[in-house]
Amino acid sequence: MDPANPGPSNRPSAPNPSQRVSIQEHLRLVTSLCTAPSTVTLPLAKCLGLTTSEPVTARLEVPPFTNSAMDGFAVRFRDVSTATPGSPVTLPVIDDVPAGSPADQPLRPGTAQRIMTGARVPEGADTVVKVEDTNHAPGLRTAPRSVTIMQAPRAGANIRHRGEALTVDDPVLPAGTILTAEALSAAAAAGHGQLPVHPTPRVGILTTGSELCDAGDELLRGRIPDSNGILLAGLVHSAGGIVTEQLRVPDDPIRLRQIVSSWQVDLIITAGGISMGAYEVVRQGLPELTFHPVAQQPGGPQGAGWICSTPVVALPGNPVGVYTSFHVYVVPLLVRLRGLPSDAVCDGPGGARTSIDPVLQRPVAHACAATAWTSPRAKTQFMPVRWSPEGVAPVHPLGSKSHLVTSLPLVEGLAMVGPGIEHVSAGDELAILMTRRNCA
Repeated sequence: MDPANPGPSNRPSAPNPSQRVSIQEHLRLVTSLCTAPSTVTLPLAKCLGLTTSEPVTARLEVPPFTNSAMDGFAVRFRDVSTATPGSPVTLPVIDDVPAGSPADQPLRPGTAQRIMTGARVPEGADTVVKVEDTNHAPGLRTAPRSVTIMQAPRAGANIRHRGEALTVDDPVLPAGTILTAEALSAAAAAGHGQLPVHPTPRVGILTTGSELCDAGDELLRGRIPDSNGILLAGLVHSAGGIVTEQLRVPDDPIRLRQIVSSWQVDLIITAGGISMGAYEVVRQGLPELTFHPVAQQPGGPQGAGWICSTPVVALPGNPVGVYTSFHVYVVPLLVRLRGLPSDAVCDGPGGARTSIDPVLQRPVAHACAATAWTSPRAKTQFMPVRWSPEGVAPVHPLGSKSHLVTSLPLVEGLAMVGPGIEHVSAGDELAILMTRRNCA
């Protein structure tokens, strides 16, 4: 971080911290933290999972030369056009053309050249007869002195022509493409050895509270395992970020501020210490952030802002609140840092109707409630649900309570119940913020 640079000067005014704010207001505050993603040029081997920062066009024709689509014999069609099993045609074989050969010996009329898949078609040849249609046994290392064509192919058969797939400057990948194995293969075939990309966002995770201890440690009186650190690290990875810093701090505001101020990352996520108690370490150690209750359940306490030039998103401490808040607020921020469009964060189950949610401004799936449950009237409820043939149902009998961390492995989405609704009935249609891909 650069203490001389407090971050962008055009950030929107923060909501009043003494009042409960809407999800939309807090989401606007969080997304304002994202500046334009940086761009680097990296070799293809380091680009998997990254996003193209500009359109990629072909530097080569694809294929770059006319080549054989089959193992067989390069011929002139007129020399073999009459071949049938009852009246085969025999031609002398004057050359052997393996893949990688320059194929610099032209094909003379009335002759053939043995050729392998991917090899350059010699000048003068216009057709390749596959080896299965000749008397030549497949797999022999040495080319025959002559070959008998048992069946004439169609004219021009088994030849891939130069530039038939792409010509130079044809589009290959648009800007904002996630570089999968398939996309990188296409870029390599089109002549690229490196690409301009948005680098993986570097994330620092800070879990807080003197009550926390390492997972697996023997619990002393009043202590609990730090499940949030494990949860957030995995969620950041699944959202396309990389955790480069991670610590747990006790209720020591000075120590917390020292840690946060020393990290060189693109985003800091904290968990816990932002409510209204006496030991709210994040609220006390980072007072320049905006803290307020948000009209949602779970995950009401929220915070966000800048520490020097680094955006900080402060999440509540209860695990289901962390999980919900991460998907509602942090995922779209990471999407922006990766240079992706907002609709890259949704992948509903097969057959589900989707729409753009007017509050979240991103796609959500739609499903009917498979069972009934209650919801707090004054808040938007994010109910952790799983899919079934009848619709969606809460993953735990206790519903959306913040401490139900052991139910998280079952969660496939968050059913959104808007304010003013106290009771969800079986059959009610709900918008579902999907949190697990390909869940149906």
